[in-house]
Amino acid sequence: MSQYVGRTRLAYTRSWHLTDLSTDPRSLGRLASQIAITLMGKHKPIFDPSTDCGDYVVCVNCHDLHTTGKKMEKKKYYSHTTRPGSLKEITMEKMMAKWGGGEILRRAVRGMLPKNRLRDVRMGRLKCFEGAEHPYRQNLWKT
Repeated sequence: MSQYVGRTRLAYTRSWHLTDLSTDPRSLGRLASQIAITLMGKHKPIFDPSTDCGDYVVCVNCHDLHTTGKKMEKKKYYSHTTRPGSLKEITMEKMMAKWGGGEILRRAVRGMLPKNRLRDVRMGRLKCFEGAEHPYRQNLWKT
């Protein structure tokens, strides 16, 4: 019998990750896929698709969101209320001006998470802020 005491408890704890978009060179899609992996917990050795073992992600400076090409002018977001004639479309540029970069990042991450009952719970652990200030400083680990 082994006498080794593992770090299983550390794997099960939910840690907090800080992502500063002003210094991150990744574009929207690559950043959103990495955030989705962290929210699902796929980076942990105890990952199981049926359990929610992901971490918290705090994104600051969302107004500095980086996209490639002419996506700011040409990409459109659609919404529909299932009523006839209620299809609405808005460009990424207008959405950035109206709701900020956090909403664009949230929609990108939401599209990359699995479409199941855990998606809304995982999205609740994503915290987006337009500026550098956020109320979760005490939760972040100093590394």
